[in-house]
Amino acid sequence: MSYYQHHIFFCLNERTNGEACCAQQGAQAAFDHCKARVKQAGLAGPGGVRVNKAGCLDRCAGGPVVVVYPDETWYTYVDQADLDEIVESHLKNGQVVERLVLPPHIGR
Repeated sequence: MSYYQHHIFFCLNERTNGEACCAQQGAQAAFDHCKARVKQAGLAGPGGVRVNKAGCLDRCAGGPVVVVYPDETWYTYVDQADLDEIVESHLKNGQVVERLVLPPHIGR
């Protein structure tokens, strides 16, 4: 068993040159919300889930984005309800939220 069952990385990158970035789309607030929800669900900590900040994940065109490891599942999200669904379905119950999966061809 690994130290954490899942890591969820939130792109929090901010571009100052006007290019699209996750920070412009409320990524910090989403990170804070997800971290609180994981804790409320009793999933935080060793053997459970680690919510991590990340710099640019190079999938800007699909932003805002998160990626769940070790499953290598990339998600986009619109609001807190989407994040709640990722926590409940994927992180708690192991079921990928197909409607939020970022298509593999979407990059920067």
